[in-house]
Amino acid sequence: MRKRIPWKQYFMMQALVIAQRSTCDRALVGSVLVKANRIIGTGYNGSVSGEAHCDDVGHQFVDGHCVRTIHSEMNSLIQCARNGVSTDNTEIYVTHFPCYNCSKALMQAGIKKVNYYFDYHDNPLVIDLLKDCEVPYEQIKINRQYVEQLAHKLENAEN
Repeated sequence: MRKRIPWKQYFMMQALVIAQRSTCDRALVGSVLVKANRIIGTGYNGSVSGEAHCDDVGHQFVDGHCVRTIHSEMNSLIQCARNGVSTDNTEIYVTHFPCYNCSKALMQAGIKKVNYYFDYHDNPLVIDLLKDCEVPYEQIKINRQYVEQLAHKLENAEN
């Protein structure tokens, strides 16, 4: 009997796929907002709609940080706002541990849990903020069996 992928890994795999749309190669980051095991919004690192992308024209640095792009977490929140979807009591699955500014926005938007894949400059201020707001955070790893199971199935389908 085939074992189905657990929800946490399913949503994290979605974030990893979405990250592939990022337009700033300094960090390919994707995020998925989830409410009651349903995806309500997604985002990736990218420039303002209609503006130049880092991948096309280069980075725009301020104090050592590229500021041309909007972070994936913010883009997922903006997508929900534009579509009139409440983010209260949701979880986020994000490929990289969120920065301080994104974390503040996530808390303000009602995110109840942060799930991340990569440890990425885990800022002590973010950890303190999450603890103060009583928002748990968890690193989610992908069990390779699910990736290999899919690859095997796809290979067999081609033959």
